Amino acid sequence: MATSGSTNFELDVSDYIEEAFERCGLEVRTGNDLKTAKRSLNLMLAEWANRGLNQWTVQQTSITAASGVTEYPAGTLTLIAASSSGFTVGETVTGATSGATATITSLPAASPDFLANTLVITIPVGTFVASETITGGTSSTSSTVSTVPSFDNVRSTIDILSLVVTRDDTDFAAERLSRDSYLNIPNKASTGRPSQFFIDRQITPTLKIWPAPENNTDVFVFNRLVRMDDSDAFTDNLDVPFRFYPCLAAGLAYYLAIKRAPDRITVLKTLYEEEMQRAITEDRDRASFNIVPSLSYTRFN
Repeated sequence: MATSGSTNFELDVSDYIEEAFERCGLEVRTGNDLKTAKRSLNLMLAEWANRGLNQWTVQQTSITAASGVTEYPAGTLTLIAASSSGFTVGETVTGATSGATATITSLPAASPDFLANTLVITIPVGTFVASETITGGTSSTSSTVSTVPSFDNVRSTIDILSLVVTRDDTDFAAERLSRDSYLNIPNKASTGRPSQFFIDRQITPTLKIWPAPENNTDVFVFNRLVRMDDSDAFTDNLDVPFRFYPCLAAGLAYYLAIKRAPDRITVLKTLYEEEMQRAITEDRDRASFNIVPSLSYTRFN
């Protein structure tokens, strides 16, 4: 018996909507049916962020320290200049028109991840404007702003799960602090090798480090939980792995039943929760579990 030999089965947004309507005993008949279903789908994906850890939405991000700076974006924040030549890591750039300031944490070379003339920066004080001149406080280098910072990457961060400080090819684990614990640190400006962090989960999440970095070479490497991509076009594929397809279809059917098929709410909700539990169980992080016998013993004479 021959098999297909393919493993690329995938549904787009319209497929999920059709499946969900069928489970509700309904048909997609109007544009409003599609509109309300897509809205429910995006609301459900937002709800998934409150369900806990989704392994496929964990991204590893690194930010280079800036000496004396304690507050960083919880993601990558960039400013594109007409030229980045002459600027130095660790210096503060100031906008001539806006008066905005930010510290340069790295000057990456052009790559698939970064455009040419990118300045990776800390959270600006003020708002840079396009075409204004920026000047480095240490190098006195000047250039014009081609693209102002976009906070989309930072705002996609839901949480930071863990963080290490890399120095001289050695990783040092940092302890996560609560809001109150960070508030009670008496001298937040003291410097040293950072050993603790607090994630301030505002609309634009920020990473607060203590003690303040003592150099411009330490690197903060952290695992961050990020938002899934929105469902925009009906032809879009969704940002979920294969094992979550049944859960997504069951969840959307339940969400639609609340509005269109109240007699099926109970059964569809039960199925949704069962599919979600199976998917979460499979998605959990795994590690080896070893039992090591103790080498100590008591000697009786």
